Amino acid sequence: MAPHSTFSSRGLVRPSVAASLIGVCALALTACGSSEASDGAAGPDSSPASKTTQVTDATGTSVKLPTTPERVVVLSEMDLDAALALGVKPVGLTAGRGQKGAPGYLADQAKGIPVVGAVTGPDIEKVVQAKPDVILAGQLADAQVLQQLRKIAPTVVTIDGTKDWKKALTLTGKALGRDNNAEAFLADYGTRAAALKKDLGAEAGKSVSVARYSAKGSAVMQQGVFISDVLDDLGFTRPGIQNEKGAGHSTPISDENLKEIDGDWLFIGTLTSTGSDQDLVAELSKKPAYQQLKAVSSGRSTVIDGTKWTSLGGAQAAVSVLDDIRKAMVK
Repeated sequence: MAPHSTFSSRGLVRPSVAASLIGVCALALTACGSSEASDGAAGPDSSPASKTTQVTDATGTSVKLPTTPERVVVLSEMDLDAALALGVKPVGLTAGRGQKGAPGYLADQAKGIPVVGAVTGPDIEKVVQAKPDVILAGQLADAQVLQQLRKIAPTVVTIDGTKDWKKALTLTGKALGRDNNAEAFLADYGTRAAALKKDLGAEAGKSVSVARYSAKGSAVMQQGVFISDVLDDLGFTRPGIQNEKGAGHSTPISDENLKEIDGDWLFIGTLTSTGSDQDLVAELSKKPAYQQLKAVSSGRSTVIDGTKWTSLGGAQAAVSVLDDIRKAMVK
């Protein structure tokens, strides 16, 4: 699935909404924050006594924001993952890819957090209603939407073109006043990854394929996405086109070319844990072309949670993937 760069009509401020938004900001600075500075930096104090800090976001924009934000809205799966990993429960989130709410692996932690948008973009009216003092905008690149968000609260674009979850977590730690938490998390991840790499034994360096299955068929995860970075940390190789950077988030593979998802090991999943997608995976497992895959015939295929492995990912997703790999590959 290619990253989305356009937004639904609900996500954009219509003239009437813009007028009401300006009114809300004028009457309640505590809810909206003040407008962005003339030099393009975003986010002012809600009162003269407020303590603030300055961060440079993933776009190179300098953003002034509260030292310890209390009401954080997150506009990507990676932002939600990072905020929760750092001990901050957001007051608004955007639904995960293929989800109505938080990604499945974060559902319990995110219970009760209102949805303020989708992968296609934020619903500006709902973001206003959440009364954030900081907005984490993920990889949002739409200048018009960013301008709208910065009129509500200081807005930090946390994900750059590399989509590197480690860089995003470090930036999020700075934005939320949780630098030490982010540093500790990354150190723990590094220790876990090194231990797993050692414990893989003869499986170290094997080719690992990651695929997602849906009604549209199979898709593989190429370089430049979250799961490929985690697998690189472990020293795995990747089969075929999974060694190359993809044009989008995932690359479709027809049933006729199912061999493209093969490897020494295969991890395959869907974005939903119940319903039609799971039925489709069951059907796929019965197809002769699937059963003939090297990874399948040798008993080295594993069904995984696609919301962790094959979506935008994040800090907690990375640790959970390490656990999944240990369970599947370390005897």
